Amino acid sequence: MRTERLLLYTPETALDLAAAAAGASDAAAQRWLGWAEHDLADAHAREVLLRLRPGDPDTLRASALGRRLLAQPYEPHPDGTELLVGVGLDDGRYAGTTMLDPGTGEIGGWLAPHARGLGLGTELFRAAAVLAHAHLGLRTVRAGHEPANTASGRALANAGFVAADGPPRHTLPNGREIEARWLQHTTTAPPARCPGAAPLPA
Repeated sequence: MRTERLLLYTPETALDLAAAAAGASDAAAQRWLGWAEHDLADAHAREVLLRLRPGDPDTLRASALGRRLLAQPYEPHPDGTELLVGVGLDDGRYAGTTMLDPGTGEIGGWLAPHARGLGLGTELFRAAAVLAHAHLGLRTVRAGHEPANTASGRALANAGFVAADGPPRHTLPNGREIEARWLQHTTTAPPARCPGAAPLPA
């Protein structure tokens, strides 16, 4: 899937998954995401992975970590969570990731440090909505954010999400409980489901 400034695709190798994690493993991102410690990439891996350009064989060959991860196939998450990895069209580097839980219709997303503050979050969340409505057959998707995370709220609103009801508190993977605001995106066209899409959870 292509937006104005991003090329997004489902992960193909362990490299894509590792780079997706690296893009959100810094302290600024984890202030909002609150992942468990074992899901975070260390500082060295972040630096290496976020310099790579997945479409450029020369940069991949120059990195031992990149070569090792590139040789490993991507293993989809057992709960069916769908990922879209975004690469910048200007520099070819890993720029961000959006994820969607087909069972709950909830989406999330993050940008790598070098891709923040450029309005790319809006493109990322628009892509997640297209994935949900045009490929997974979901009429409505939802997203939550901490009220203080104004960048996330602004990106969702600019992507066409509107205020929705939802639990006022949310517990992050690391156990921290936060205040939550919820938004949703509903398609006006009949949702479509690709023949190759995995079955939705019962």
